[in-house]
Amino acid sequence: MPPTLFQAAIMLSYRHSYHAGNFADVLKHIVQIAIIEYLKKKDKPFTVHDTHSGAGNYLIDSEHMQKTGEFHDGIEKLLDHRTEIGVIDQYVKLVKQLNPVGKLREYPGSPRIAASLLREQDRLQCTELHSTDYELLSKLFAGNKQVRVEKMDAWQGIKAMLPPQHRRGMVLIDPSYELERDYRDMLPALKMAMERWATATYAIWYPVMDRNRTESFIRQFIKAEIPNMLRVELCVRPDASGRGMTGSGMLVINPPYTLAQHMAQAMPLLEKHLCETGGHTLVKRLTEEQA
Repeated sequence: MPPTLFQAAIMLSYRHSYHAGNFADVLKHIVQIAIIEYLKKKDKPFTVHDTHSGAGNYLIDSEHMQKTGEFHDGIEKLLDHRTEIGVIDQYVKLVKQLNPVGKLREYPGSPRIAASLLREQDRLQCTELHSTDYELLSKLFAGNKQVRVEKMDAWQGIKAMLPPQHRRGMVLIDPSYELERDYRDMLPALKMAMERWATATYAIWYPVMDRNRTESFIRQFIKAEIPNMLRVELCVRPDASGRGMTGSGMLVINPPYTLAQHMAQAMPLLEKHLCETGGHTLVKRLTEEQA
């Protein structure tokens, strides 16, 4: 069912620039980098498909980022630490490489992170519906023949752009969840995508605001018998703390076999640096018995 005019207005009002670099981005981008680096272990090319691409890059001194200051409790807390945990240090190194002046001036969104990791033979596909963010994203990748940017709804993009040319790859799905339909449409969209591109790894970001709602969201994938799922969750505050989003997670389908181990090593360090008292982490493989 297409969105109403009111729903469409909400969809097009969301700007990730208010939240860039926060604790949720930290988790999402660490998982993203780990998956891409695993794909790079083989010479064969791959494609990264980003469904909700945003602007691709965010300025720290922008009005949006300064208004919320969410990056202070995310990337900023990790920037000066070397943890000796590969997936975390790789993420921090990448952010620093994109800020060569030695100061955090920009935070890369998932498209820029993916593009920075591509080899010559690899490709990136991006869809973004917000007019301003689409224009910024198009400008960011202007002239880059490895990157395709389309002004398109995420689910329309799955229909139009999957499967890509390459058999290997990943799909990053991270809607804002400001609408009920973002929760409702996720499983049908995933099934459609997997029918078109069964060999890809799918990384679905989700917020944690109400624990019962979160568990209900996860159970639908288990009940649908989606195979080979890994759940990774970082909650920086206790559940129901009354402070909005208390955490976020990544549901990864067809994960690299190394991902669970890498994230299990990373989560205690993320908990140490990012979580308040009562925060917690989770790395868990999901099975039908857990529904």
